[in-house]
Amino acid sequence: MQDSDGPRLARRLGTADAVTIGLGSMIGAGVFSAFAPAAAAAGTGLLVGLALAALVALANATSSAQLAAQHPTSGGTYVYGREHLGAWWGYVAGWGFVVGKTASCAAMALVVAAYTAPPGWERPVAVAVVVVLTAVGYRGVTRTAQAARVLVAVTLVALAVAVAAGATGGQARWSAVLDADGAHGGWYGVLQSAGLLFFAFAGYARVATLGEEVRDPRRTIPRAILLALGVVVVLYGVVAATLLAVLGPDALARSAAPVSDAAAAGGWGWAPAVVAVGAVAASVGALLALLAGVSRTTLAMARAGDLPRWLGAVHPRFAVPHHAELVVGVVVVVLVLTTDLRGAIGFSSFGVLVYYLVANLSALRQTGGHRLYPRAAQVLGAVGCVALVLTLPLPAVAAGAGVLAVGVALRWWRLQRRGRRAA
Repeated sequence: MQDSDGPRLARRLGTADAVTIGLGSMIGAGVFSAFAPAAAAAGTGLLVGLALAALVALANATSSAQLAAQHPTSGGTYVYGREHLGAWWGYVAGWGFVVGKTASCAAMALVVAAYTAPPGWERPVAVAVVVVLTAVGYRGVTRTAQAARVLVAVTLVALAVAVAAGATGGQARWSAVLDADGAHGGWYGVLQSAGLLFFAFAGYARVATLGEEVRDPRRTIPRAILLALGVVVVLYGVVAATLLAVLGPDALARSAAPVSDAAAAGGWGWAPAVVAVGAVAASVGALLALLAGVSRTTLAMARAGDLPRWLGAVHPRFAVPHHAELVVGVVVVVLVLTTDLRGAIGFSSFGVLVYYLVANLSALRQTGGHRLYPRAAQVLGAVGCVALVLTLPLPAVAAGAGVLAVGVALRWWRLQRRGRRAA
């Protein structure tokens, strides 16, 4: 299976597999940790923030689905930006995704280790997790989907146990969920909570980065993205309401493990252990999908010459971008050994929003039969991305902008070098 850009990946994923990968990408460590800082920013106003985050995610998802249906190939917004806006736009999106999501991979691995490793062994355990999951992805995308299906099931069971324990334990005050007196921070606090909670949704377009491996992509990709996002919006709403009712906004803001604390408040002694297992499963599932998505974008950038060409190699047996898989795994291991969780998440957030901003601008340029959704959705998504960037802490914006500038400088240098050789 080859074309002018090199070997093609095999189309092995159906709608159920694509939805599962989308769920595994979204239902990660964020659902177990993001509600606490959101409550600190807005109190009960985090519910409005959750709605805003879901609205921006929906707008971005429709743009990603519309673009993926027209361009069913690996690379996601890197490809869309090149096709509709120009090579530089595509490069900025691709660089933001690869750098930001590689940092997210390291963060997810560190979260897994935090729940499982004895003191002092967190980094070695995180490295082991990355090595094992890189090996799983190397064996083929169908194995990625199979593993994601198991991990999603475990995570959903854990969240169901936490919600049931908290709701039936006699501690829940449902009137507090909509108590306006529990909100604080004003509109800035609400927007900040939306910015924090948006990243719990950020895996919905991972299906688009696997577009070359999905059967009947014009039909499957939009359906899978919207189905996965709809399930997650409902799930997050239920979890958020339960946490506010059981813990209250102040205790929720102080909690290091809010879902576990809500489960413990219900009096089910075994429930927190189940939640811990679910948190690990969610992080592993998200990490597995992230490794797959980053390697596919790396593949697309290598095919176009924006990264070394040898990263575009496809394994003759497993039909995966095996060089990209291995390099991404090595870089994540280096980050696990050298960075902390907060630093990894900071500039990852910036990169994700830049990526989706380019997606929305690309979707605005689509015409004719390729348009599946109104232009207003893309305008909303673009404005939402910019607004959420403005809510990020200044150090995160500075770090993200710095890394983006380094990527732009590297491409400029490569183009100058290529031009001198041609002359």
